[in-house]
Amino acid sequence: MDEKELLALRFDEHRPHLRAVGYRMLGSLSDAEDAVQEAWLKLNRSDVTGVENLGGWLTTVVGRVCLDMLRSRTTRREEPLEPEVPGQDGAPVRLPDPLVSGPDRIDPEQEVLLADSVGIALMVVMESLSPAERLSFVLHDLFAVPFEAIAPLVDKTPAATRQLASRARRRVQGGAPAPDTDLAGLRRVVDAFLAASRGGDFEALVRVLDPAVVARSDGGTLLPGVLRRGAAEVASQAITFARFAQDARPVLVNGLPGVVALAGGRPVSVMAFTVRGGVITSLDILTDPERLAALDLGGALGG
Repeated sequence: MDEKELLALRFDEHRPHLRAVGYRMLGSLSDAEDAVQEAWLKLNRSDVTGVENLGGWLTTVVGRVCLDMLRSRTTRREEPLEPEVPGQDGAPVRLPDPLVSGPDRIDPEQEVLLADSVGIALMVVMESLSPAERLSFVLHDLFAVPFEAIAPLVDKTPAATRQLASRARRRVQGGAPAPDTDLAGLRRVVDAFLAASRGGDFEALVRVLDPAVVARSDGGTLLPGVLRRGAAEVASQAITFARFAQDARPVLVNGLPGVVALAGGRPVSVMAFTVRGGVITSLDILTDPERLAALDLGGALGG
């Protein structure tokens, strides 16, 4: 085995970890893959004979690539998602890519991506951070990278980088408090939501929804998503949507109970639920047909 083949093997050992970094930074599986590929190209152009911790070196490289990608999004004036409901109902939103697997077991390929139980609601809040805040928070809080290694990436001192992460942490904790984690209890709440939606039982729906529940939907470029709030409005929309979805299959979405809705045997939505105190506090719905097709949901649905 020559030196280049050995380097490729070493890189592949770190690939799942690097994809996890990219996903948390970018909220996009395809963009995360692009960032990992860019790290591979940089590795091939670099002399790493003196690098003792290749995994750490590659993590910072992916972090830098993701930081540049996030800054490019800002330059193109892409609007970030908001952790709280914007002042005007119906404001367009974009959701991060969901990680969907079968109802009983996380896909082995997703286990590393979900090592920190990063739910959709948390990813939504992270979209509201500045690029430097997100990098500092993700690398330090989720991957234990020291501030001394992060600081050069954001052109700050370690102390200033610590402040970026602290500010991001406060926003994340405020915008996405820790959800309930008992899977059996969560599934009961989701099943109650589905039963009430299908039955058109408005009162039962309201009982399973937090009074301040937030529902975000992302339909892509052809059908821009909207954000709704309040149990009454969300319940009404859930009943309306249930009329179009002929079937609903239980799945795990980012490691938590969720649903894939089908019409004519074709997936029309992926729904992610955040539950706190036994009621649904947020509902994130991806309905973009292009992104749904890219998710390859056959395995999660038993196909």
